[in-house]
Amino acid sequence: MELISTADIDAAAPRVAELAVRTPLLPCPWAEGELWLKPENLQPVGAFKVRGAANALALLPEEARRAGVVTHSSGNHGQALAYAARAHGVGCVVVCPENAPEVKVAAMRSFDAEVVPVPPAERARRAAEIAAERGMASVPPFDHRDVIAGQGTVGAEIVADLPDVDTVLVPVGGGGLAAGVATAVKARRPGAAVIGVEPELAADAAESLAKGRLVAWPTEQTQRTIADGVRVGPSALTFAHLRERLDGIVTVGEEEIAAAMAVLARAARVVAEPSGALTTAAYLAGRTPGGRTVAVVSGGNAAPDLLARAIAGEV
Repeated sequence: MELISTADIDAAAPRVAELAVRTPLLPCPWAEGELWLKPENLQPVGAFKVRGAANALALLPEEARRAGVVTHSSGNHGQALAYAARAHGVGCVVVCPENAPEVKVAAMRSFDAEVVPVPPAERARRAAEIAAERGMASVPPFDHRDVIAGQGTVGAEIVADLPDVDTVLVPVGGGGLAAGVATAVKARRPGAAVIGVEPELAADAAESLAKGRLVAWPTEQTQRTIADGVRVGPSALTFAHLRERLDGIVTVGEEEIAAAMAVLARAARVVAEPSGALTTAAYLAGRTPGGRTVAVVSGGNAAPDLLARAIAGEV
């Protein structure tokens, strides 16, 4: 299977820059050791997903754009694709799980997306059906080379801003962000360790890497984690990237995720959804290699009640 290259990421950068913010690295004097945050929660849609959506949509042929785009998403990719589609005057349909956070569903609709709720296990199938029925172009949340290349710009920016970085921590769900970041970082800083972070309750990528083959966890099993953005597992494409370029995966518990959300809010003044707090949770738990470390805060679209309970220590 052909993997994306650093040239693909370099080519994606100007397309991504049309819609995404170049987020800074935030030093964390409140943390032990040397930690910086890459706050992708500051993106216009509140998550890194705008990068991959912007790149994929920009590369669609004009005829395909006119027909509109469809995707399946737990929320952040759906928002990102809807945002990018509206910017280009393109129609967008998002198939989302029935239990997707309302804050994310409302945001998708605010960007003019048609939202189609379905049982979680049916999201990919229904999106494929809509693509066939309406002749729309499918832009999946991670299983797409152009999406992975767009997400890789996160890693390129990290090394540009901290050339001597030792460790980069990145959340892993479908694996598109981790695949892109690992590609960019390892090409620019070969000695740096790129470590994925998953919830213990949705650790399918960690098991897959340990066994050397793709292992799919049942939807009802991964739905248990509060980190709704990483309840899906890698595809064959993203797993190939992770196996080749990621240095390892660590896992964190639900209480650790909630505690990290609270630390980020209080100490860093950063709003992180559970998926976005995974990397900080791993760092605070001492499960990462150390050295000059960057933790990617992948998104900040937290449900207000969940965020409030996390800060209050009630999760």
